[in-house]
Amino acid sequence: MTDRTAPVAALPLRRNRDFSLLWFGEGVSVLGNATTSVLLPLLAVVAFDAGPGWMGVLTAAAWVPWLVVGLPAGAWVDRLPARRVMVGSDLVAAAVLASVPLAWALGHLTLTHLVLAALGNGTCTVFFRAAYPALVRQVAPAQQQEQAFARLFGAESAMQVAGPGVGGLLAQLGSAAMGLLVDAVSFLVSAVCLASLRLTPGAGPDGEDGAGTPARPSLRTSIREGVDYIRTDRFLRFFTVMGGVSNFGLTGYAALLVLFLVRDLDLSPAAVGVVMATGSVGGFLGAALATRLSSCFGSARAVVWLQVVAGPTALLVPLATHGAGTAYLVVGQLLVGTGVVAGNVIRGAWRNRYVPEEMLARQVTTAQVVNFGTMPLAGLAAGLLGTQLGLRPTIALMAAVHAVACLSMFWGPLRGLRDLPEVNDDGSHLVSR
Repeated sequence: MTDRTAPVAALPLRRNRDFSLLWFGEGVSVLGNATTSVLLPLLAVVAFDAGPGWMGVLTAAAWVPWLVVGLPAGAWVDRLPARRVMVGSDLVAAAVLASVPLAWALGHLTLTHLVLAALGNGTCTVFFRAAYPALVRQVAPAQQQEQAFARLFGAESAMQVAGPGVGGLLAQLGSAAMGLLVDAVSFLVSAVCLASLRLTPGAGPDGEDGAGTPARPSLRTSIREGVDYIRTDRFLRFFTVMGGVSNFGLTGYAALLVLFLVRDLDLSPAAVGVVMATGSVGGFLGAALATRLSSCFGSARAVVWLQVVAGPTALLVPLATHGAGTAYLVVGQLLVGTGVVAGNVIRGAWRNRYVPEEMLARQVTTAQVVNFGTMPLAGLAAGLLGTQLGLRPTIALMAAVHAVACLSMFWGPLRGLRDLPEVNDDGSHLVSR
C-alpha cells in the first residue's frame, strides 16, 4: 500500500520555506513566460508579417512536444528526483529563449527560428510540468494541497496579468526579440530557487530527494501502467477527455487572438498586452475564490458550475469590434479565465491527494498528452480555417467547441455529487453525494 503521509510538518504555508521558494520561483518564471506569450506572436506579425498559417504553426510548436514525448517523459520523471528534472528544464529553456535575441542582434533571426524556440521551450515545459506535482507534494502537507495549489495558481495568474502588459510594453518601447531576455532570466531565477530547497530526506522516490526504489519495470510497461490508470478511472478519464476538447477550442481561438487584435481591432502592441492580460485577471480571481467555493458548495458542485462560467462566456470574444466593442472580448476573457483557473485549482489539488505518489508523473503526462496534445492540432486547424474562413468566424467556431466541452460536465460522472471522491486508508474511493 502506498504511503500517503505528508513528508513535511504541517506548518502554515507562509512559514514553509521550501514552499515559499517554489512559489516565488514559479511566479517569476510564469511572469517571463507570460511576456513571451505576447512577444513571440508579436515578433512574428510585426517583424515578419506572418499570416494565420504561420501563427497556427507557432502555436502548434509550443504544444506538439506533449504529443511526441509526453508519455515517455512521465515514465522517465517517475524514476528521477523531481527537483533535478525541474532545474534542468529551467536551464535548457533559458538557453533556448536567449538564442532569439542573440540571433536578432546578429541579423540572423527567422520565422523558422521562432518556431524552433517555441518547440524547445515546449519540450522543457513537458518535463517541468511532469515533475511539478511530485515536488508540490514534497513541500506541502496533504491537508494543505488545495491551499497550496490556490496560492501557486494565484501567483501564476497574477504574473500572467502583468506579463502580457510587460511584453506589449517591451515591444512598444524597444524590440520584441530583446524582450525575450526577460523570460530567459526568469528561468534562471526559478532554477536558483529550486536548487535552494531543503527537501526532507526520503520525501521523494529517488536519489537526492528519496531513498531509492526497487527494480523497475521497463519503460514500455511504465507507460502502459500510466495509460491504464487513466483509462480505468471514470473521473480521471472524463476530466482528461473533456480537457482535451476544451483546450482544442481555447487554443484554437487564442492562436488567432493577437492577429485579430492587431488587424481587425487595430490595437497597438501595448494595448494588445493589456487586453490579453484580462484573461489572467480572471485567473487571479479564480485562484482566490477556488478554495472558498469548494468549501461552501462541495468540490464536485463547484467544478461543475465553474464550467458554466468558463464555457459559454467564450462566445463573447468573437463579438468584439473596434473601439468600445472591445469590451465584449475583455469580459469574455475575464470570465473564461475565472472559471478555468478556479476549476483547475480544485481539480489539481484533488488529483494530488487522489493519485498514488508512484503514479503522479505518469498520470500527469498521460492526461496532458490528451489535454495538451490537442493544442498543436488546434493551432494548425485555426491557421487553416483562419485563412479560408477569416479570423472572426474561426474564433467563434473554436469558442463554441470550448463551450460545448465545458457544458458536458452536466452529463459526466460528477452529476449529483457534492464532492470529488477521496481515497481511504485502504486505497478504496469514498464518494460523497
